[in-house]
Amino acid sequence: MTGPAGRAARTATGRRRGSRADRPVEPVPAPDPAPGPVDAVDTEITAVAPVAPVDPVDPAPHGIDRDALARTIAMVNDKGGVGKTSLVANLAGQFAAAGYRCLLVDLNRQANLADDLGFRDGPADDRGAGLLVSVVAGTPLRPVEGVRPGLDVVAGGARLVDLVPLMVSRVQEQGRAAFLALAEVLAPVAGDYDLVFVDCPPETTILTDLALAAARWVLMPTKSDGGGLVGMRLVGERFALARELNPDLGLLGAVLFATGSRSRVVHAEVREAVERAFGGHSPLFTTSIRHAERTAQDARRLGRLAHELEQEVAAQPAWWAALREGGTSATARRLSPTAASVAGDYRDLGVELLNLLRTAEESPTADARPEQEATS
Repeated sequence: MTGPAGRAARTATGRRRGSRADRPVEPVPAPDPAPGPVDAVDTEITAVAPVAPVDPVDPAPHGIDRDALARTIAMVNDKGGVGKTSLVANLAGQFAAAGYRCLLVDLNRQANLADDLGFRDGPADDRGAGLLVSVVAGTPLRPVEGVRPGLDVVAGGARLVDLVPLMVSRVQEQGRAAFLALAEVLAPVAGDYDLVFVDCPPETTILTDLALAAARWVLMPTKSDGGGLVGMRLVGERFALARELNPDLGLLGAVLFATGSRSRVVHAEVREAVERAFGGHSPLFTTSIRHAERTAQDARRLGRLAHELEQEVAAQPAWWAALREGGTSATARRLSPTAASVAGDYRDLGVELLNLLRTAEESPTADARPEQEATS
């Protein structure tokens, strides 16, 4: 059970475990205030032929509960600046506001999640020390609770620089099975959450391999330039290797980030490029996140998510009222009204993501990957 009723049940029963099929995903309601109800996503979802079989590393000796990781999503692209952190923060923030319990794991040494969620240099910001200690000692992760109501975080940061040489040493000793280290420390706590997102760094394949060995799903953001698509192809190479450790790993889809909302020709070109990269399949989400520079600046500057800015925009006085009361553009920076449109994009993307998860969990073939046959 998810949503507010599910949270009440968790209060009564404590830790929540068991089959994810018993906990159906539900649509994300719009926050209050909001510009209007979320429209239904017009998407035909079909099953894709299973990926070619691999010779997996037996996870049993590692004691990994894969059921607990069944809603763990790794946000991956080897190219930086394509929206990985923004997607993680805003999707999880909206899910949490809708009553889902979410966990974020930040594998990035830059720790941009700390900026997006506004906890940089605060009590929740241990700069990755807790994550490093858990992986070194093999002890369960200890998330910082309540960064937002229903949203917990395992922070990243500069201390993760020590994780790379540690993993290099372990791979030399244990082979690729060493990359199960994150799965081992995440699984004991992941079952307490409805959704888990892992924010992966760019161009650090060792940390990406840790995430891919732990996740059930991969979500890949990209921009319309060539760099993001090249980064996706590089992830495809890591994906194939990761399935030797984690045969359940599947591709949830690709998301076009920071694009013109009316750039239909560009969107069609990107869809064609993604189809070529994935052998004729079209895993691109129908929903894209529009480019809105002012909103992006406001979000990072204030540590606010798009739907939180949306609410603040609705509450701020009209510009003429602010001037009448003595404010000027030089002394009072107003929030951009495009926050409402960006928040709407994230809501639509969240609905689409949950629909894909629901279809995957209801599929009679567990290894089938949901694919969208959508047109823009």
